Amino acid sequence: MLNDRNQGDAGLPRGNGRFPVDWSVAEAPVAYPDAVATMEDRVAAIRDGSAPELVWLVEHPPLYTAGTSTDPGDLLEPDRFPVFQTGRGGQYTYHGPGQRVAYVMLDLTQRNRDLRKYVRALEEWVIRVLDGFNVRGERRADRIGVWVARPELGVGREDKIAAIGVRVRRWVTYHGISLNVDPVLDHFSGIVPCGVHDHGVTSLIDLGIPVSMEEVDMVMRKEFETLFGNTLRQSGEY
Repeated sequence: MLNDRNQGDAGLPRGNGRFPVDWSVAEAPVAYPDAVATMEDRVAAIRDGSAPELVWLVEHPPLYTAGTSTDPGDLLEPDRFPVFQTGRGGQYTYHGPGQRVAYVMLDLTQRNRDLRKYVRALEEWVIRVLDGFNVRGERRADRIGVWVARPELGVGREDKIAAIGVRVRRWVTYHGISLNVDPVLDHFSGIVPCGVHDHGVTSLIDLGIPVSMEEVDMVMRKEFETLFGNTLRQSGEY
């Protein structure tokens, strides 16, 4: 079932209300190494108090990333797209056009020093965004991310629609979530996504939801503010 929308019940990590979170949307695809360098610089600035928290929405060129729990055997087509090692948690993940990646840089010292609650808050964010498009997103106790039941495709069938992988440096978060809006789903076939062999992947368009990235971004911002606090729109360049 969808979670209760009373944010206080989940112990979600809201800010202290004094400063809004910067909200930025990249206007062009961002190379993955550039994204990582930008996040690391911003995390350091957040930690020393010289910059506010940030949510940065991007798309990437087609690529695979390998998290800290990666099984090398899950890279099925190593020459298909560039593969980047990354310090986030999780296993192999695909990023590419049509997928909304949200890099979330929050200071948990000002919120709640509980990584499990933080990950659940990210899941809750995605679930609420999907609910805004009449899609029922669900958690699974044994799998990180957000899932959609697909009974029309078979008994017990469910597909992953959003991946979550986070890293924390001195209690400032980075990396974040990726939500499939309209990526090329065949691009996921070069890996075992997140190490899950028995289920597939889907997207909003694949589910028959005719939605644009801009519409998704609007709902993402609204639901983020409900859970985490106010935002302030910035330019897309960092």
